[in-house]
Amino acid sequence: MCRIHLAVALPIFSIKIYIVSFNKLQLIEPVLKALHQQGYHQPTPIQQQAIPVVLNKQDLLACAQTGTGKTAAFAIPVLQLMFLHKQTRVNENKLKQIQTLVLVPTRELALQVEESFRDYGCYLGFHQLVVFGGVSQYNQVSMLRKGVDILVATPGRLLDLIQQRKISLEAVKYFILDEADRMLDMGFVDTVRKIIAYLPVQRQTLFFSATMPAPILQLSKQLLVKPVKVEVTPPSSVVEIIVQSLYYVEKTNKRHLLVEILKNPVLKTVLVFTKTKYGADRLARDLGRSGVKADAIHGNKSQNERQRALQKFKDGYARVLVATDIAARGIDIDQLSMVINFDLPDVPETYVHRIGRTGRAGATGVAVSFCDYEQKICLADIQKLIGKSITVVKDHLYDVPMMHPQQRSENHYSQLVHRKRSAGKRYGRVFMQASVKS
Repeated sequence: MCRIHLAVALPIFSIKIYIVSFNKLQLIEPVLKALHQQGYHQPTPIQQQAIPVVLNKQDLLACAQTGTGKTAAFAIPVLQLMFLHKQTRVNENKLKQIQTLVLVPTRELALQVEESFRDYGCYLGFHQLVVFGGVSQYNQVSMLRKGVDILVATPGRLLDLIQQRKISLEAVKYFILDEADRMLDMGFVDTVRKIIAYLPVQRQTLFFSATMPAPILQLSKQLLVKPVKVEVTPPSSVVEIIVQSLYYVEKTNKRHLLVEILKNPVLKTVLVFTKTKYGADRLARDLGRSGVKADAIHGNKSQNERQRALQKFKDGYARVLVATDIAARGIDIDQLSMVINFDLPDVPETYVHRIGRTGRAGATGVAVSFCDYEQKICLADIQKLIGKSITVVKDHLYDVPMMHPQQRSENHYSQLVHRKRSAGKRYGRVFMQASVKS
């Protein structure tokens, strides 16, 4: 479970789960109607715990992984509180002011959160806007001038607009910090602190994080007042319904193995993670040449390019989306067939967030990882974090493209090693039960 040391702990109040349906959460009819329209009937554990706390106007410290339904856990009750407050106001300003601010680390997550507010609040009459960098600010500023009730933003663009005096946060009543630990990983914590200085002291704050490292706990201590803490799964642990498997494979054979796996027609949508932007582009091109429709998404792509690639993937025009870790927490795709770690991440927590793209909302997930010799340390760190060994598939241990070691002579193998060494290239050890006699 997500545990807090007393040295930095906040006042915490525990709660128990008794709720079994949205109808028992004391939600108003327009919200229930929207949820029913979206096909939501039963709240997830984080929603069961968080919604009553937020409706009770208390600060919230939530320890919840991606894929647990946490966006709805804060969007639903905040929309209801905003609507009830709107009903009680006698004189409403003609120009809408920002009442709710949601701060997220990535553009993809910002778009996803804004869409959720729009869906859940479709009968409430609020205006929401998403702002992020990488695109012109002209349209964003134009929308702000018309008036916005709910603002979803990434830290860099938001602070920039604040300093330009294009945005005022003086009317914010509800502040949500989502993916706080990801903010830390991406170096946004100082920017977040600067933004907080522009917020009113009197506000309700909701703090969400998948993990609770010491800097995040310290930040939560500064933000929250007598918070209620909720948690649904141990931080940085893998959802049990995700079936994980591992292939030991030489680096030069990873693309061949990926193509072999993708020959399975059951795999309709596959998200593949690479370590580098260049590697993502190259792999997408290689898959295209192999007859697999694929797109790449990473930080060097423009926002329009990233959105087009993501939309093609969601609509089924691209079967494979190759991504760097920019997509590890910002992509929400229903019924994702499989996540493949083409390259294992250096940070073990990132593995958890990657495979969390599948197995969402209670569905069964499948995650496959490729491991070459240089990544054995990364694999050891990942297995230590998740507390178990990943099942190894032993039938695909290639060291020469599309050739099993038993199909080669020892002499051929020795010649291959000699050629690589003489060319001055580092030759990784081979993950197989074959040996070369000297």
